[in-house]
Amino acid sequence: MKLMLKRQAKEVKIGSTCSAIEYEIGDEDINGAVIKLRGRSPESGSVVNTKCKEMAYVMEGAGKIEIEGEKVLLNPEDMVIIEAGEKYFWDGSMTLFVSCTPAWTAEQSQRVNTGT
Repeated sequence: MKLMLKRQAKEVKIGSTCSAIEYEIGDEDINGAVIKLRGRSPESGSVVNTKCKEMAYVMEGAGKIEIEGEKVLLNPEDMVIIEAGEKYFWDGSMTLFVSCTPAWTAEQSQRVNTGT
């Protein structure tokens, strides 16, 4: 068993519209974070994960995600899976729980200028 308590998590700013409470459990196969979104993230362009798949669950709030040009509205208790290699961005006022497999790392996450 691996356990990560809230008091052990660390909060990281992701630009001016987003922050993450990261639960680093030391597992290369999976990790998770609570994402607090208040606007568009990234603020311009898109991001793509070259290795990990993300599963995001909307805990509260509402917004949208655009994946590969397809816009999807999200509300509480909705869930979306973003496959490795898909370009995406978030927009809205939401709190999300995001789990990644294999574990998310900054090295495999890339910004992409898509003109949006």
